[in-house]
Amino acid sequence: MAHWLLKSEPDEWSWTQQVAEGRGGAEWTGIRNFSARNHLRAMKKGEQAFFYHTGKERAIVGIVKVIAEAHPDSTDSAWSAINVAAVRALPTPVSLDQIKTDKRLKGMVLVRLGRLSVQPVTDAEWRIVYEMGGLG
Repeated sequence: MAHWLLKSEPDEWSWTQQVAEGRGGAEWTGIRNFSARNHLRAMKKGEQAFFYHTGKERAIVGIVKVIAEAHPDSTDSAWSAINVAAVRALPTPVSLDQIKTDKRLKGMVLVRLGRLSVQPVTDAEWRIVYEMGGLG
């Protein structure tokens, strides 16, 4: 099963808002980049993603799971969206600075292509960040 990272500006959609949606989750909309869209289309029900706050915070703050695979985005049907539900918060958010200084994560897409809003995460990267976040 693949792992992912989804970025969100907390002023637009925060971890707190995601959690408030409960088991029913929420549609992940607004992706307007072809690479990110292709990653959304590759995501399968049940797969998990890190929830990353962009902007000033720049940290992974939680984990979500895919509850509905790619479908037309309700805000623009020419693009794709998925639905995700919160799984759990990271006890300790993992900052971008922490990720960048960990040599084991130098190849992570978040480090190499920082602006991409939907990214794959390798199994090894997932385990490292998971542990850094206090879940290991």
